Amino acid sequence: MTEEYVIKLGVEMMFNALVISLPLLGIGLIVGVMISVFQAATQINEQTLTIVPKLLVVGLTVMLLMPWLVERVLDLALRLFNDLPKVARSVQ
Repeated sequence: MTEEYVIKLGVEMMFNALVISLPLLGIGLIVGVMISVFQAATQINEQTLTIVPKLLVVGLTVMLLMPWLVERVLDLALRLFNDLPKVARSVQ
């Protein structure tokens, strides 16, 4: 196992973590900003007004994107398992 392989693997893992979390964080951010604007316009300062809609929208997003998220993680896992013999040979 070379240093280049480990660095490439780390970069790929970080990129996948970013790609998987970005839609969920983006949707949460958009909903949070919309709720904040609504609260500022109406002067309603209720904490449940911010938490409940974000939870519902992010939960719905997870349910809708679950096939894509699972496919992305499984592709990465399969590539790692397929590289195991190559890594084992390089360690010996």
